[in-house]
Amino acid sequence: MWLIDSSIGRKLIMSITGGFLVLFLIFHGTMNLVVLFSADAYNAIAAFLGANWYALVGTKVLAIGFVVHIIYAIYLTSQNMKARGNQTYAVTKTQKGVEWTSQNMFVLGVIVFGFMILHLIQFWSKMQWVELSHKMGLETAGYLSLATDGAYWVKHYFENPLYSVLYIIWLVALWLHLTHGVWSALQTIGASNNVWLPRIKVISNIISTLIILMFISIPVYFLLGFSI
Repeated sequence: MWLIDSSIGRKLIMSITGGFLVLFLIFHGTMNLVVLFSADAYNAIAAFLGANWYALVGTKVLAIGFVVHIIYAIYLTSQNMKARGNQTYAVTKTQKGVEWTSQNMFVLGVIVFGFMILHLIQFWSKMQWVELSHKMGLETAGYLSLATDGAYWVKHYFENPLYSVLYIIWLVALWLHLTHGVWSALQTIGASNNVWLPRIKVISNIISTLIILMFISIPVYFLLGFSI
C-alpha cells in the first residue's frame, strides 16, 4: 500500500492526522479564552458539548485523528531507527532555522502527548468521566456536583504557580512542534516551490503562535494574580 510503503504516503498520513491536532487545539484554545471573560459562559459551552451528540462526535473524531498521528509517528520513528539509526522522518527540503526542531519532532511530540494525557486526567476525568460514571450507576466519589463546573477546575489547577509554569513549558514544546509540523504538512500537500516555501513558513508560524497565545493566556492570567 503506497500510503505506508512510500515516503510521500507516510508524510501525507502525518500531515492529515496532524491537521486533526491543529483543529483540535484551535477549537479548545478558543473555548478556553471564554473562561477569562465569563465562568458561566465557559460552563455553558462545556455543558453544550457534553449534551449534544454531534459535538461529542466532532470532538472525538478530532481526538482520534490526533491519536492516530501519535501512533503513526511512533511507528515511523521505529522504522526509521531500524533503517537509518536515529534519523527520524523529515520533509524533503529543510529551511534554515528548523534543523533542530526537525530532528527532534518525535521527542517534542512525546512531551506534548505526555502533558495532554495529564491534562485529560485533570479535566476530562473530573468532568465527562464523572458524568458518564454517574449515568452508568457507578460511584462518582462526590465529584458530580463539580462535573459541570469546568471553570472551577481551571481555577483549581492554574492557581497553582508550579502547574502554570509547567503548562507554559509544555506550550513551548507544542509551539516548536507545531511550527515545523504545520510547515511540513503544507509542503507535503504541494506548497514546496521557492515562492511558497517562505510564505508557508510564515503561515505556519502565525497559526502556531495564535494557538499558543490562546492557551498561554490562561496560566499567564493566573500568574499575574488575576482570578475567575
